[in-house]
This record gives sequence, structure tokens and C-alpha cells, in this order.
Amino acid sequence: MAIGHACVDVYQGAVPALVPFLVAERGLGYVAVSGITLAATLLSSVVQPVFGVLTDRRPLAWLIPVAMTTAGLGIALVGVGETYLLSWLAAALSGLGVAAYHPEAARMARAVSGGSHVGMSWFSVGGNVGFALAPVLVTPIMAAGGLSLTPLLVVPALVGAVITRLAVRSARLVAGGNRLDRAGNDDWPSFLRLSAIMICRSIVFVGLGTFIALYAGQRVGGGTTTGGAALFVLFAAGALGTLLGGRFATRYGRVRTMRTSYAVAVPAIAALVFVPGPAFFGFLALTAIAMSIPFSLHVTLGQDFLPGRVGTAGGMTLGLAVSIGGVATPVLGTIAEHTSLRVALSPLIALVLTGCLMGFALNEPATG
Repeated sequence: MAIGHACVDVYQGAVPALVPFLVAERGLGYVAVSGITLAATLLSSVVQPVFGVLTDRRPLAWLIPVAMTTAGLGIALVGVGETYLLSWLAAALSGLGVAAYHPEAARMARAVSGGSHVGMSWFSVGGNVGFALAPVLVTPIMAAGGLSLTPLLVVPALVGAVITRLAVRSARLVAGGNRLDRAGNDDWPSFLRLSAIMICRSIVFVGLGTFIALYAGQRVGGGTTTGGAALFVLFAAGALGTLLGGRFATRYGRVRTMRTSYAVAVPAIAALVFVPGPAFFGFLALTAIAMSIPFSLHVTLGQDFLPGRVGTAGGMTLGLAVSIGGVATPVLGTIAEHTSLRVALSPLIALVLTGCLMGFALNEPATG
């Protein structure tokens, strides 16, 4: 399941990895490229709760490999059409596949991990690995042949669909998918507060993912190569943070770990935006780790706040709360075009601080 998660989330990471090439090859501005990110995330944000409701009613294991293939097909078509509209629609198709994948996959991951924080962190880190591998996969291919080679990017989806299909064929996993459901009362107020925190994180992480490659080129130099390296640091450090989150939560508790990590992220992202020089990559790694430690904890907290609707909770925490950040990227792009990327990224500091403060309104959910 973790490998499959990596194979589908590589397509979320592929969108920002394609941004420098869309700028260089098609002359798109900040607003236009943020519109591509919006296409990949807006549809996903809108329809993901629907898929969550459906998976709460019945297991839909067959949907997982189908969704993965759809996500890959969309990114494969981004560079095929010569017009901006066709690229936008292709990105939207990929977002639809991502939306369909996460609720059912999160439900099944909860079942096979037995609700373990560490187990869910391994599943979640699969997504982080997919994000991290995206620039490693996309940048060399695009550098070699340009956007016309995007059809090659469908390969991870096909591989992941085969691997995941082997997992979901197990009758034990499918039948066990609901064994942790409906074990308590749903706490919607706490879940909505958690959702607000996740939205803040999503805007920050998607905003960094969209523009950090361009910002790294401005701060460090090196063009698209430096941008690809910055994306790799962002996503690879995020994967490390996700693994640490499961360990810290087991030892210190989820809510305490979440509050502490966001508190560390506030000065880290401020330094990332304002401190000059090669320390840029160090602050980028620290920001990514601190912002990713709570990632898998959001998933298990959400499922424990809504024990009767773990599909809906999983869709929100793994999918919607990640993808909804793309809705804000055109705003950041507009600010960047009228001022600078540094000014556009500055509001992200306030969002991290807001998420940190909202964490003090949460308490550990009662389980068992």
C-alpha cells in the first residue's frame, strides 16, 4: 500500500516539477502556471469528499488501481496538447484520479495497520516518497526532450496499479477494511478544527511546491537544475518528517507532537524566505521536516475523531487537506507577478503560525 501511495503521489509532485519547463518552453507567467496547479487540485478538492462518502458505504478496492492509472494518464497528457486549455484539462484529469485514490486507500491502510501511528506513518511516507521522486523523474526527462516526452510519465502509474492490485485482491484486506469503523461517536467540532489546521498546512506546502523551484533559481542560481534539487529536498525531507511523526507520536502523543512541530516550522519558514545565501537549502529541509511530522498524525487523528466515517476522514486528511492548497496558488502567483516571489511567499509564515496556534484548541481523541 505504501508503494502504491508513492506511485500515485508522484503525480502530485510532478505538477510543480513541470512548472519551470512550462515557463521556459511555453512562456507562461506566475499566474498561468499556478493555474495548472489549481487545475490539478481544485477538482480533486471538490470531489474527494464524495469519494469518501462512497467508501464509507461500501469497500471500493477496485477503485484504487483505476484511480492511480487516471492520475498518471492526466500528467502524461499535459505536454501533448499545444494549448494552455488542453494542458489545464489534463492536469484536472490527474487531480480526479488523485481524488478517487485517497479515501479508499486510507481506509484500507488503517485496516492493515490496525490503527497504528507508526503503520500509518509508513503508508503516509509512501506519498512523501512519491512527491520526492517526482522531480528526480520529471526533470531529467523534460531536460532531455521537453514537454513532448510527458507521455513517458504514465509508467509509474501502470507499475503502481499492478502492485496495488496484488494487495487489494486479498479478500482478508478487503473484508477487514471496516473492522476499525464505527467504534465510537463522531467528534465533528474537533475534526473541523483539525481540518482548518490541515488547510493552513496545505496552502503552505502546495505554495512552496509550486514556487520553490523558481525561488531557488533566483536565490541560488542554476536554473531548472537548482529548482529540481530544491523540490527533491522539500519532498525528501518531508518523507523523513513523516516517518519521525509516527515515532514521536507513539512516545509523546499526537497532539503534543503536532503543536511542537508547527512551532519549529514558524522560524524555519521565516528564515527560508528571508535569510540569503546557501543556507537556503538547510532552512528548506528544516521547514519540510517540521511541516511533515504532523502529516500522518492528521490522518489517524481525523479517523479517530470520525470513527464512524473513516473513509470521509481519510479522504479529507490525505487528499482534500493536501490538494486544497492549490486553490490559493493563483493568489500567490498574482502577488508574485505584481511584486516578487519573496513577497508572495511571506504570507505563508502567518499561515504556519495560525496552524500552530489552532493546535492548542485540540485534545487527544478518546479511543477504545
